[in-house]
Amino acid sequence: MAKTEKKARGKRAQPKGPALQFGGKWAYAPAPESTDVVTLRERYDLFVGGSFVRPKSRRWFPTVNPATGHSLAEVAYANAADVDLAVQAAKKALPGWRKLSGDDRARYLFRIARILLERAREFAVLETMDNGKPIKETRDVDVPLAAQHFFHHAGWADKLELLFPGAAAGQKPEPVGVVGQIIPWNFPLLMAAWKVAPALAGGNTVVLKPAETSPLTALLLCEVFQQAELPPGVVNVITGDGATGKALVEHPGLDKVAFTGSTEVGKQIQAAVAGRKVDLTLELGGKAAHLVFEDAALDQAVEGVVRGIFFNQGHVCCAGSRLLVQESVHDTFVQKLQRRMARIRVGDPLDKNTDMGAIHSQAQLARIQELVQAGVDEGAELFQPACSLPRHGYWFAPTMFTGVTQSHRISREEIFGPVLSVSTFRTPDEAVQKANDTSYGLSAGIWTDKGARILWVAERMRAGVVWNNTFNRFDAASPFGGFKESGFGREGGRQGMRAYVRMPGALLPG
Repeated sequence: MAKTEKKARGKRAQPKGPALQFGGKWAYAPAPESTDVVTLRERYDLFVGGSFVRPKSRRWFPTVNPATGHSLAEVAYANAADVDLAVQAAKKALPGWRKLSGDDRARYLFRIARILLERAREFAVLETMDNGKPIKETRDVDVPLAAQHFFHHAGWADKLELLFPGAAAGQKPEPVGVVGQIIPWNFPLLMAAWKVAPALAGGNTVVLKPAETSPLTALLLCEVFQQAELPPGVVNVITGDGATGKALVEHPGLDKVAFTGSTEVGKQIQAAVAGRKVDLTLELGGKAAHLVFEDAALDQAVEGVVRGIFFNQGHVCCAGSRLLVQESVHDTFVQKLQRRMARIRVGDPLDKNTDMGAIHSQAQLARIQELVQAGVDEGAELFQPACSLPRHGYWFAPTMFTGVTQSHRISREEIFGPVLSVSTFRTPDEAVQKANDTSYGLSAGIWTDKGARILWVAERMRAGVVWNNTFNRFDAASPFGGFKESGFGREGGRQGMRAYVRMPGALLPG
């Protein structure tokens, strides 16, 4: 359906916020300071070879607004034939793209970043509608960070030799080739930028598969690629479910696979590429620990803990879902935290005053409910502030458990929701031991007034990212990734950029 804009009449002549058109109807929401119009297509096709094309499968599936449970649009389902078409388009585009100078590739990336910022409101509203997270998070975090990644990696495009200090004179890094990238549903736009930007800066071409439950901003990003006049086939976007992702991973035309998602699926992908000459990076699950020492600025730490677990409804792989508090301040800290949780506003994600939006899907809500019930059954003490939840859509109140032991499921399994488990420690050694007692190793947070203690604890943490007196802060220049079952490889920074280039003659895994 071609994009159109209509003005509301009568009582709707002055909408309170962003207007979204779907199914021939207009919905207005009290989002901040904007009357931007986001027009959804009734159907979204695949983006292959620089154009939107109908799927060979002749199948579409709905994508749902988590805040209402209603379908927003239909999205094309890519089968194996569609995947092959996208990979072939990327292979065809590779020689021309890799021959471009770094300066020329940088210009495209800068252009993409600028257009993304120009259309920031459109992206923020659409991300909120398709994902369920609050508009203030998509507006202030997701879209600016996505643009930052394109800006940052544009700067790398003509400096790739700096990634390989000591290389022989005259040697120039080469792209890996055709890259298959699979991103999760919790940060659709940001994860697309994390993966696409360094791949393009390095001279690679891309086949991107967004999650089936939140594909719309990745598809809107395709319009930005067209607007930036990115050469056809350099980036291709295919939508579908796990079978689509499996077909992409197993395609013989790929030179690299990059995946962000669950540990279970990551293990399956690792097995699928074993023995093949294919590069692989995996960014998987997490069970991050917050360590709050008795000398910490407790009010500041409370805010950090709240941000760490309730940001994006807890749908964050590096969420601070385990809180370890020094015994001497445990009761005081928990009381402060309970008072703060009572002020969290849960509701319409398009309301600028909302702190916590909708759970992303019915399936994820069921997972959260199952593990919360397990916490109750195993004897942990449940706290949920009085909270009026909307009648429609998928919702869950901010939740905290105290009296949690290391053996509780809520302490060991990734819940991926707004659920915090609290336990205590007496000494720094015990804090480190408990924090590292997990199969994951993605992130951690330390709260203390002593700089020497920060360095001592951070050195002993088995986590890819350790935040000090803050949490969930990201920058494109800083590498992100984990250890153990949280995956391997890094995204962002020098390390993330190096994963998309190699020196001539370098051997691939396997």
